[in-house]
Amino acid sequence: MTLVWTKESKYRRVPFQNEADLEASILEVRADLFGPSRIYLDVKKKIGSKGGVQNIPDGYLLDLSGAKPRLYVVENELASHDPLRHVAVQILEFSLSFEGEPRGVKRVVFESLSKNEEAKAECERYATAHAFRNLDHLLDYLVFEAPFSALVIIDEMSDTLENALAKKFQFGVEVLELTRYESDVGDRLYSFEPFLADVVEDIRPREETAETGPTRPSLEDVDTVVVPAWEDGFRDVFLGEKRWYSIRIHASMRPQLKYIGVYQVAPVSAITHVAPIRSIEPWKDSGKHVVNFAEPAREIGPIRLVKGGHVRPSRVCAIQPGLSWMVQRLWRTFGERTRTP
Repeated sequence: MTLVWTKESKYRRVPFQNEADLEASILEVRADLFGPSRIYLDVKKKIGSKGGVQNIPDGYLLDLSGAKPRLYVVENELASHDPLRHVAVQILEFSLSFEGEPRGVKRVVFESLSKNEEAKAECERYATAHAFRNLDHLLDYLVFEAPFSALVIIDEMSDTLENALAKKFQFGVEVLELTRYESDVGDRLYSFEPFLADVVEDIRPREETAETGPTRPSLEDVDTVVVPAWEDGFRDVFLGEKRWYSIRIHASMRPQLKYIGVYQVAPVSAITHVAPIRSIEPWKDSGKHVVNFAEPAREIGPIRLVKGGHVRPSRVCAIQPGLSWMVQRLWRTFGERTRTP
């Protein structure tokens, strides 16, 4: 049993009684769970073509945080309900229903927005600011052009489930883990990592807010991942094996990553090499990934961390467009000088 202790009280983990209980908690914390510029639609209506695959998603998440919007079909699940089998089947059926009758999905989302004036107004403001003719045009893009994406919200995430989702689906399947704690007097605490919060932290300075305008970096601009490495791992694996493994990479990010850089820890303390990515594949049964290089890594820079910056050198991080461009420029410059005949 996990115990959260404070001077005022002790909080013990309290399991969700059923999916309705989980969904009520999601609604309670949704502003912080999903973050700004994201709209959660708690709507349950059947989608899919007649005679084809039909099912009922638990909701939809509209992500309006970047230059390109994205729609996630949401599945809320309890770990006690054999999630490995159930979630995989549901996600597959969602994708088939989405593909079989996209207009039905658009209708469900539009009707839900029409009942929520605040959410509808936010979508209309986004459409105007990002060259969409109107809300209808925005929804057309989300349903007919944007890649299909799914979001699983679960009370306990296992490596087995995470690994299975990574192996079975080519499209992005994000996972959020939400747990609940309660004190003896009924006060509640929730534990979760906000949706894509670690990636957003890497590409946006701490003092910058979501309202600073469309010129700020956004998730779809990220094309480079940087990993920290000790001397032996850098030498034997990054350079020797031309790959890097046991990395956690968000499902939404994997299709757009083109480069991997390495940050050599102290005493080097700098990004020193970069390589183009050939493939990103599941790593054993760990729920993590291995990045295979298209060619040997080349020396660049060095690019040192900004003193007092927000990116920590001890973890995998995304790279914002400006630094990604710098990595590519330095790679070309220094790479040409070090290229072997």
